[in-house]
Amino acid sequence: MRKIKNPWTDKPGYDCFGCCPDNPLGVSMEFFEDGDDIVCFWRPQPHYQGWIDTLHGGIQATLIDECASWVVFRKLQTTGVTSHLDVKYRKSIMTTEPQITIRARLREMRRNVAFITVTIENSNGELCTEGEATYFTATPDKAREMGFPGCETVGDELLF
Repeated sequence: MRKIKNPWTDKPGYDCFGCCPDNPLGVSMEFFEDGDDIVCFWRPQPHYQGWIDTLHGGIQATLIDECASWVVFRKLQTTGVTSHLDVKYRKSIMTTEPQITIRARLREMRRNVAFITVTIENSNGELCTEGEATYFTATPDKAREMGFPGCETVGDELLF
């Protein structure tokens, strides 16, 4: 498992709700590459609850959407936009969980449309939420024109 370098951190105006480490209102996700998967380990906080001690479904959808976008950045080396997101809530996730795991993988690529499968597991490894994200991707030339510098790992060392 290798940590993925955030290619946006030095970009003026960068304040993504999902992955900006400096957004005080955001979820500050960090990503790792694990074979074909992109993985995020995230700690729920009480201020992200819907019902008491229960992680809000919209936050879960955000976590799924953001992790899927990093599949596009790292695995496809381009940018894209979400065109469809389908979320299935299987089991409640408590905001008291010490850590949850979000895992995404490219399922299929059709021309410039990426179909990405995402899961969220609680700290016991139980499947809680499933997502299918569809991304419209930019050509590599268009991505560079839009300021995408590429997405690399931080060194070659394996973590964990």
